[in-house]
Amino acid sequence: MTENPSDNGVGSTPEHPHVDELGVQAPPTIARTGAVAAAGVELAEKVVPRKQVWSWALWDWATQPFNTVIVTFIFTALYLTTEAFLPADIVALGEDDPAFIAALDGLSAGLGLGLGFAGIAIALVAPVLGQISDATGRRKLWLGISTALLVACTALLFFVEADPGFFWLGVSLIAIGSIFSEIAGVNYNAMLVQVSTPKTIGRVSGLGWGFGYLGGIVALIIVVIAYFFEWFGLPEDGGLPFRVVALGCALWTVVFSIAIFRNVPEVPPLPGRVRVGFFRAYVEVAKQIGRIFRDSRQTFWFLLASAVYRDGLAGVFTFGAVLASVAFGFEFLEVVAFGIGANLIAGVSTIIAGRFDDRFGARAVIIFALAGLVVSGVAVFLLSEQGKIVFWIFGLALTAFVGPVQAASRSLLARVTPAGREAEIFGLYATTGRAASPLSPLLWAGFIAWFGGTIFGVLGIVVIIAIGLVLMLFVKPGEHEQLGARD
Repeated sequence: MTENPSDNGVGSTPEHPHVDELGVQAPPTIARTGAVAAAGVELAEKVVPRKQVWSWALWDWATQPFNTVIVTFIFTALYLTTEAFLPADIVALGEDDPAFIAALDGLSAGLGLGLGFAGIAIALVAPVLGQISDATGRRKLWLGISTALLVACTALLFFVEADPGFFWLGVSLIAIGSIFSEIAGVNYNAMLVQVSTPKTIGRVSGLGWGFGYLGGIVALIIVVIAYFFEWFGLPEDGGLPFRVVALGCALWTVVFSIAIFRNVPEVPPLPGRVRVGFFRAYVEVAKQIGRIFRDSRQTFWFLLASAVYRDGLAGVFTFGAVLASVAFGFEFLEVVAFGIGANLIAGVSTIIAGRFDDRFGARAVIIFALAGLVVSGVAVFLLSEQGKIVFWIFGLALTAFVGPVQAASRSLLARVTPAGREAEIFGLYATTGRAASPLSPLLWAGFIAWFGGTIFGVLGIVVIIAIGLVLMLFVKPGEHEQLGARD
């Protein structure tokens, strides 16, 4: 591609792209859509084998049971934070005794503490490991290592027996598994540009998220079937059915993650990319953040806005089951049924939203979905006295908007990331998200404490999402510059 030094950018063509006063080619914006073109990224008009696209998306399906079954709906909510892990003398007091209630709260707090430490660890290592994988050209290797360690943590949950002495083992394994899950996600997200083009990146990103949600549905359905058949005769002593479920999730991840390692090739490092040591990488991360703020201010604000609203999205799923059971009185099967419905709706809406991403731009999808989340959350609170039907309608509506925001955020970031720095930038993306991770739980707990009811916690999450929405309004896709274009 040639450049015309005298071109002032007016009427620029593919042969004569707009070049700024510093001689840096500016990434064009798709006309009237707000979608950022992917100039300079590994995105190109190329033919991507369908096998690679589906193999990449299948990894989301492979790892989703850890999030859906282990962290959210089954292992933690219905096993690890129940009376099965309380001392016998506390259990004997009965469910209405203040000491019993306080002990259960202590289990929940312990789980939150473990996940909090995991979040700090992710914030510290994700961008550095992402930078190293970019420099060495070993994204798939790092993805394989972290996926294997996630499988190991999940499988080891089999040894978490229903006894207070095993509680912290369970918390530690889930927390460590969360770390490896996030690290794997950094490299997985960076591979998005390998299996998509500028015209398909939104759809491919949405396909991955959609596969993940659909995988969660199938996994939950299997658990429900096992429950109806009384765990196929398994003795329930020591929480054996839940421990076997953990083994099943580990096996699921192994089987369905094989495709990405077989069919999606490794990408070599860009020529001239300097390799740095682990600790030196932190210095490079600080410099990169400075460059983003200086040279790509819109991308900086996007990372900030997304950090806030993504924490709100996490709150929707993290506390959704709690809100359903405590504030609306959902029973075991109702909670699981809600989880299935939530994943189904989120998966379908994400796949559909991917097409709107490619047509209207990621920013438009994000803003529309965030607004829908705020409206639905307020409706859950204002209409809560009408009973369970309110949460079935507006709680599921919340989940319909979560996936599109996640997928569109990933595709927007991929569009403005330079070739060879995908894992590094997605590492920063993970870091900024984790930096804001205390916001949602703190406001959830704070609103409950201030106003004296679990239902008020939903307002805390709505506030976080609303702040993210306002910040996103100041992000202008047309003003995005390629990260690192001016070093």
